[in-house]
Amino acid sequence: MASVVYFLDSRGRPLLHRDYKWDIPISAVEKFPILLLKNSKSSNVEADSGLDDGATAPVFNDDGINYIYLTHKNLYILAMTREDTNVFAVLCYLHSLVRVLEGYMKSLEEESIRDNFSIIYELLDEMMDFGVPQITDQKILKEYITQESFTLKTMLKPSGSKKRPGATTVFKQRIAPIAVTNAISWRSPGIKHNKNEAYLDVVESIDMLVNSRNQLLSSEIHGTIQLKSFLSGMPELVLGLNERFMNSCIDSIKGNDMNSRAKIAGKKPIEVEDVKFHQCVRLGKIEADKMTSFIPPDGECTLMTYRVHSPSLKPLFLIDYKMRNHSNTRLEIMVKIKANFKPRISARKLQIRIPVPRDIDSPKYHYNKGNLKYLPNESVVLWKIHKIDGGKEYVMVAELMLPTVTDDTDLEKFKKIPLNLRFEMQGFVTSGLQVKYLKIREPKLNYQSYPYVRYITKSSDHYDVRVK
Repeated sequence: MASVVYFLDSRGRPLLHRDYKWDIPISAVEKFPILLLKNSKSSNVEADSGLDDGATAPVFNDDGINYIYLTHKNLYILAMTREDTNVFAVLCYLHSLVRVLEGYMKSLEEESIRDNFSIIYELLDEMMDFGVPQITDQKILKEYITQESFTLKTMLKPSGSKKRPGATTVFKQRIAPIAVTNAISWRSPGIKHNKNEAYLDVVESIDMLVNSRNQLLSSEIHGTIQLKSFLSGMPELVLGLNERFMNSCIDSIKGNDMNSRAKIAGKKPIEVEDVKFHQCVRLGKIEADKMTSFIPPDGECTLMTYRVHSPSLKPLFLIDYKMRNHSNTRLEIMVKIKANFKPRISARKLQIRIPVPRDIDSPKYHYNKGNLKYLPNESVVLWKIHKIDGGKEYVMVAELMLPTVTDDTDLEKFKKIPLNLRFEMQGFVTSGLQVKYLKIREPKLNYQSYPYVRYITKSSDHYDVRVK
């Protein structure tokens, strides 16, 4: 990935560097200030990238060498390579490097680099090996590399060597923590909490397109299982999901036909795609036992992400839209919304963005729920409803004056823009996923734990309803 990493001052003069491959001459970094100035004056870069005056893209090439850099306070952190590498991966590493160094030195500046060059060299060696990133987790590095980076241990001198009777020899030996050598690198041992709790949030964001007859045209669900764990010791958690969803996940991972197993069982399939798990999840247990077993990291993590295509999904809201034109001088828009879900479920923070012509004046509203506001910058009427229960329906009528006489063609243009809905629903998901149980076991401490599970469904940016 990277051949060499440099720390440069504000004038581009090297302060410290670590060479991993020795394939780039020192003259290359001496050209960096000139190349930076040359690229900043390039009008093409400024026009295409939209950067401010004097700015430049974080990567450029000269004489077969790729320069990838970022700025931090009065420093340039520069990586150079001759290979055709992933620029974003290198930039992510440089950002991780800055974050780790600030964790050690609180403030990464020119003076702090000069004062702490020994610890920086040690970190550069541990975080990258032959140009390939290794450990970038700050918690692990803090256990492994301290300000006193060597531990003295007393050991007997080997028997083959000459020594005085009873004499001992002191060796300097690097002691690696469990986080580095153990398979459980994401969790440190000896964690203690006064109250042992685990919170599981199943969050699904819906993209949906509905036509004017309330028929579903397309839908996509982006799901995430978020875990917040505050548990002592080294607990093992077992998450049980419903069988139909787990079968679809297994088929997606293995690349099998998702519909075959569901057809045999006589049930509608759940088309789960792009299933990704956190590194703590034991993947072998998923297929063998159809359960998710893992030792969680302390704090918050994304346990699982997935994507679902559901052609059988029904629209969550039914929209009835009507527009009446009064001699091209006044418009009357009626919108009726009905919550198309069970009465025990409710949607909160509902926002309906209703497109209107650009030029309107003196809007008047008639409605029985929520509040309305005209947003001239967006050319929409915003209808906000704090809460709507399942099966309920509400109506609003907007009277809009047209300051100038406009023909029918112009008035029809805004009807091509769909209505946009934004909302949030708790205790409800649309994909068919169900959490059967969340078990917590810690054999050594054997404490009482309290797991909590919450379901959230919310709209994504594109929950749209066509009116024409």
